[in-house]
Amino acid sequence: MLIIHPKDRTTSVLSALYDGKDANVISSNCSNKEIEHLLHHVSTQERIMLLGHGSDKGLFYREDDTKDEFDKIIVGHPHSFHLRKHGGNLIGIWCHADKFARAEGLHGLFSGMIISEEREAVEYGVMATQQEILKSNTIMFGHLRWLLDEDIPLCEIPQRIKNMDAERTSLSVFNYNNFHYI
Repeated sequence: MLIIHPKDRTTSVLSALYDGKDANVISSNCSNKEIEHLLHHVSTQERIMLLGHGSDKGLFYREDDTKDEFDKIIVGHPHSFHLRKHGGNLIGIWCHADKFARAEGLHGLFSGMIISEEREAVEYGVMATQQEILKSNTIMFGHLRWLLDEDIPLCEIPQRIKNMDAERTSLSVFNYNNFHYI
């Protein structure tokens, strides 16, 4: 399994999805060519996980995670050709990964907007502290890890994970409803 998860304190909770697994984890900066090389050489049978911050344009990278700005898109349009070869065996979890997937013709499990910071909660009208967000997301990504470890088909995960939401807070309902199989 190939995992591209740029190192970032605000998305470190996502490491629960792959900790302890036999995987090639890329967490540092890579050029477009290096990413293309990695994607080209991953077997089409292997799962690819793209995790972190991003937009409808792709997965972001930043050198300094104490700043709000991002340095570049580490996985974006130039990499879509290689990602499409993996059929539905992709997982993309970042804000608006689903929009990126639809625009690029990718298939797999993708997130919409996932609230991971207090300012995002405010922007979307969800009342939650940073501590509450971290606790809720830790539980949610623990559920997702369990579903993945149980080899639940990616197409079933959006409904299954919604059913696992025992918190039923405005935050958890918002986040649990933002997983999509495309």
